[in-house]
Amino acid sequence: MPCEPRLSLIRAEQLVAAPWKNGGGVTREIAAEPPGASLDTFAWRVSVADVAQPGPFSRFPGVDRTLVLLSGAGMTLVDEHGARQVLAAPLDRLAFAGETPLAAELANGPTRDFNLMTRRAAMSGSVSVLGDGGAIASHAPTLLLFCACGAPSVAIDGAGAVTLGALDTLRIDAGTEAGANAGEGTGRISGTVHGEGALLCIELTPNTAAAAA
Repeated sequence: MPCEPRLSLIRAEQLVAAPWKNGGGVTREIAAEPPGASLDTFAWRVSVADVAQPGPFSRFPGVDRTLVLLSGAGMTLVDEHGARQVLAAPLDRLAFAGETPLAAELANGPTRDFNLMTRRAAMSGSVSVLGDGGAIASHAPTLLLFCACGAPSVAIDGAGAVTLGALDTLRIDAGTEAGANAGEGTGRISGTVHGEGALLCIELTPNTAAAAA
């Protein structure tokens, strides 16, 4: 029988701001695996960035990225061929390969963004948006619920309810059946969102080909 899911709450005030090397903004890491991993060794990483000025994005070869606009007047990402991708309103999001050369243009002042990075050979990840009445239903071993705005309550079946504030994150690790390998035999994470606000639902799953190697 699978175990009940394990909940870990990461409050916004726990996040530590680290300035970018180029002075273009600051980043607050929310969580990463393995814990304490560097930018060269993480399997996955989630963070919030305050972008203060336009400029090039750092490249992360072999990493898949998803960027979600949280606040600000908007951002445009421009690739080396001049193709433009616009994040115009909060909760607009864009997935792209970390090795892609991109530069950011700001519409009218600083922005705040949510970042998911997964190392392609090891992990896959997805981001969706949940609001009041939204159903949580996932077989991913690890689920993150990040509060983009408001103060919604999250009721997880078998693990109780938690109220989140802006930039808080609820990490849920699914119970694993006895004798199962990592990423296999995990229980289903299910629940419901209540109240005003918006959550980013991040599902993180090991790459089965990499796990078998």
